[in-house]
This record gives sequence, C-alpha cells and structure tokens, in this order.
Amino acid sequence: MFVDQIKVHARAGKGGDGSAHFHRGKFRPKGGPDGGDGGNGGSLILLVDPSTDSLRNYVFNNRLLAEDGAKGGAQQCTGRSGKDVVYKVPPGTLVSRVIQEYDNETNELVTRYEPVADLTETNSTYVLCKGGKGGKGNVHFKTSTHQAPREFTPGTPGEEGDFHFEMRSIADAGFVGVPNAGKSTLLSKLSAAKPKIANYPFTTLQPMVGVIEFGPNRRGSLADIPGLIEGAHANIGLGHDFLRHIMRCRVLLFVVDTAGTEGRDPVSDLEIVRKEVSLYSKELAKRPWCIIANKVDLPESQEHLENLKERFKRIKIHPVSAETGEGLDKLRKWLDEKIGQDVEW
Repeated sequence: MFVDQIKVHARAGKGGDGSAHFHRGKFRPKGGPDGGDGGNGGSLILLVDPSTDSLRNYVFNNRLLAEDGAKGGAQQCTGRSGKDVVYKVPPGTLVSRVIQEYDNETNELVTRYEPVADLTETNSTYVLCKGGKGGKGNVHFKTSTHQAPREFTPGTPGEEGDFHFEMRSIADAGFVGVPNAGKSTLLSKLSAAKPKIANYPFTTLQPMVGVIEFGPNRRGSLADIPGLIEGAHANIGLGHDFLRHIMRCRVLLFVVDTAGTEGRDPVSDLEIVRKEVSLYSKELAKRPWCIIANKVDLPESQEHLENLKERFKRIKIHPVSAETGEGLDKLRKWLDEKIGQDVEW
C-alpha cells in the first residue's frame, strides 16, 4: 500500500514534577528539604530514512507519543527522563501543522496547513515535538529564613499538535506524460529501477525513482510520475495525488507516444499535459523541459515526429525507442549535462 500523505497527532512527554520531600535520618530528625527535580519528558524526532519510500507505517499508528519524565525523588535524586522516540519518514516529506480556526466571515470551521519543515536531506533529524521540562524540587526553595519549604514546581507539558505529512518524491528530472507513453520502460532502461510495466491505463500508480549512472563518480535521479489526463489539475484521474511529486524536479521530461499506437495524437497529448502542469503550478511550468519522442522504431512515428518538430520548434526533442534502445545514449549524454552531479565517496 502506497501512502504519500497522512495526518497524525503528536505529543511529546510531560516533564516530571519536582519533589517536596524532607530528609529524615537516624540522627537528623529534621534534616531539611531534599526533594529532587523531575525528569524531562521525551521528545518526538523525525529521521529522514532513505530506505523508507512511503508513509504507510502511520496509517495504523497515527498517534505519536513519547514517554513522560518521572517525578523527582528523595535525597535530591532527579527523576528519570522520558526516552526520545524516533519515527522514520522518507526523503522529501513536507511537514505542516494542522490549524483549525473559524472563518471571520462565514463563521465556519476551516482547516489550514502551516509548513514547519521540509525534510529533504537524508539521515537528517527534526524535532517535531519537544519534551517538557522537569519541575524543581523543594531543595531549590531553601533559604536562611525559609528552611522548611514545601514549594515545588510541576513539570511542563510536552509540545503537542496535529500534523500533516506529505511525501513529495525527490528527483533531478521527472518523466511526465499521458498513460502508456512509455515512461516506465524508459526509467527501467536508463536506471536500475524496476517499475511495473503493462499496456493499460494508470499502470504506474505510485511515483518510481531511479538513479542513472553517468560515470564512476557521477549520477542523477529520475522519477516516473503516473500518467496525467485532461483535468488532472482539478484532481481528475490521479490528479493532485501525484502532480505534487514533480514539484521538486529541476527538469521535466515530457514523454509522448510518437507512433500514436492507441489512436492518439502526440501533439495533442503534449499540449494537454503541458496545460495541466501550467494550471497546477505556474512556477512548475517555467522549469526547463524537453520532449522525449518515444517509440520511433515504429513506422507510424515518422509523420508524428515531423509534426512535433513543426509545432515545438524551439524545444529540444529526443527521438528514442525505449524498446530497442535507439537514441538512449544521446539522451543519457544530454541528461548528464543537465542533471549530472559528482558524487563523493
């Protein structure tokens, strides 16, 4: 089960109360205050784990809780602090605080999301809710004129709130197109990813990310985004569920079925997908992009390829065949120039 967004309730541990204890020894019947401090509450920490590719673990565990701190003890003993709890999230997780408030005009309860963290760096951590501080014991309130204090301070509550986790795939470039354009096959040929491939709509039901090797110490990442249809910006089809995953891509690779194997017009398909991307995000539409004219090994592709070149004269077009490998070396070289990064071992 692929889950790329989820709401959770998080509560860090409460700090333990301070102690109001008085020492009673064999030869010190009135030994004075010796109440210890309470322990600190445990914090909730998010760990960006590259081995995690979904938020499905939170479907049946959407209450994130940390341990409370223990109360202070006698002989100035500090209570045990609550343990921090670490929860794993995939790279590219956007964390927002869920805020519910009444609209001043309609007086209706509305929900809005306030972003608090964008977790993109692998193995980094983020404190979602900080544990409460332990209270002070009565030993801290002893003075020369107040030698038997009964005062102590309670522990403070841990931070608490409702949060929205939204996973957005991280890739340098993303394949975008209508269903069955050949995006998954291209990803499998260019990288080590093994997406599910078949000839029916919406084969790709979740974003797939693969790493493309350009050399011993040079690489980039590619994402196969599920097929988009007309109206995707309005959440028709897979719509918003997966359009968000191309928001992080630096380069968009629009894949078209140049052969029109299902009676489709590649030019029309490309115009529809470009329009959907633009309607979803003006910023996204301004990203660098190119056209990958797939399935040029089929004889029907030549006329459609000329139509593409005539319609998009200023856009780089890569004629390729994911099935036979034709044109993939040139495409790989172009991708190296656009998204290739040196890797330090």
